[in-house]
Amino acid sequence: MIIYLKSLTDTHQKIDPDLKEWFIYQEYLLLSIILENNQRINRDKFMNIYIADKLPEEAITELEKLGLNVTNEPGSKAADLDRGLGDAQVLIVRSTVVSEACVKNSPSLSLIVRAGAGVNNIDMEAASSLGIYVANCPGKNAIAVAELTFGLILSLDRFLADNVSEFRAGHWNKAAYSKADGLYGKVLGVIGTGQIGQEVIFRARAFGMPVIAWSRSLTPEKADELDVIRAGSIKEVASKCDILSLHLALKDQTRGVISKEVLSELSDGSYLINTSRAEVVDEEALYEELKSGRIKAGLDVFSDEPEFKAGEFSSRFQDLENVYVTHHIGASTRQAQLAVAADAVDIVRGYAQEGHVRNWLNRCEQTDAPWQLVVRHYDKPGVIANVMSELKEAHINAQELTNVIFEGKITACCTIQLDMKPSDEIMDSIRTRQDEVISATLISIG
Repeated sequence: MIIYLKSLTDTHQKIDPDLKEWFIYQEYLLLSIILENNQRINRDKFMNIYIADKLPEEAITELEKLGLNVTNEPGSKAADLDRGLGDAQVLIVRSTVVSEACVKNSPSLSLIVRAGAGVNNIDMEAASSLGIYVANCPGKNAIAVAELTFGLILSLDRFLADNVSEFRAGHWNKAAYSKADGLYGKVLGVIGTGQIGQEVIFRARAFGMPVIAWSRSLTPEKADELDVIRAGSIKEVASKCDILSLHLALKDQTRGVISKEVLSELSDGSYLINTSRAEVVDEEALYEELKSGRIKAGLDVFSDEPEFKAGEFSSRFQDLENVYVTHHIGASTRQAQLAVAADAVDIVRGYAQEGHVRNWLNRCEQTDAPWQLVVRHYDKPGVIANVMSELKEAHINAQELTNVIFEGKITACCTIQLDMKPSDEIMDSIRTRQDEVISATLISIG
């Protein structure tokens, strides 16, 4: 058709000028339709990735090398995501909020990757309700957060922010800023001894600071390995340290765990450092302590933190001279961003090429299934479908299924968790498929 039209337009000297224009326009329309169809076919053939926050260019390039269609929108806001992500199957975010509206308005979405550790900016319940994987990249920013932790500690001790501010304002005040205590010998209290907490502990040794620590997972053996004093409670740490540093993930058990009572245990002149999550602290109680002037704080996180990347805002902490607040930059070093981005790319690669999601967070740890059916079978089309058909006829729900292939690709083993016990008749029916099933075993797991 295109060749035919082109041949007509090429012989324009034999065609009425108006008719020639009509042929050219029709050719243009046809070409547009073909190009649009080709683009749609390419979109359908390759997985579509939507990036809502800034990632290093190296990560974008690696995703494209995998043959994926990448939409890079690092300035996205929650409201933008709420309108839906079109045909994107994968969403990568750092701090941008992923709400229920985003999930519901993105029918193709099947995986959300948090390029970082915490996922409190993602509506996990909404994702789980629609069968959308949520994965994260833990531990890749541990060193960066530990470095900022000590940056805040040093800044509070040596009044670094005020030093710089006064210098830039043209004021010289050496006498006022020559009153630092120093860090050597000060007791550092660490709450949470995961990867970040351990990096902080490691750096404390270089400053000659003994460490007292608490974590639900901190055993006496691990405490000996880390060379820290193991406390029995958060209150005990607060009562015995000069600087209290928080490194907790946000969970139901940790929300508000740094309570008014814990803060009251801190001695006068102590520092509180929070580079984890604002919600682990009773912020109203912290504000009152800071307003009294009894303690100091270095915060990289606080409630009502601006969602936007840049712009004007106000906070009640701005008027307090004994608190330094950074712009939630704990993980924001190039080294950390490259490591996190590489991990995010690897998660997407595994999903696109193998159908496997590493660091899958919203998987049900254990189903309520009381029975497990193990079927060893020949690797043929329709074998599992026939087994599932038998279960469906009996109204038995398969809550979880895995199927693995043995070397040689002749046999396989399918494990199915069931909400009901299959009858003897069903088991016999499955076992008698001699050209398909090698054996079928029912195991009680309830």
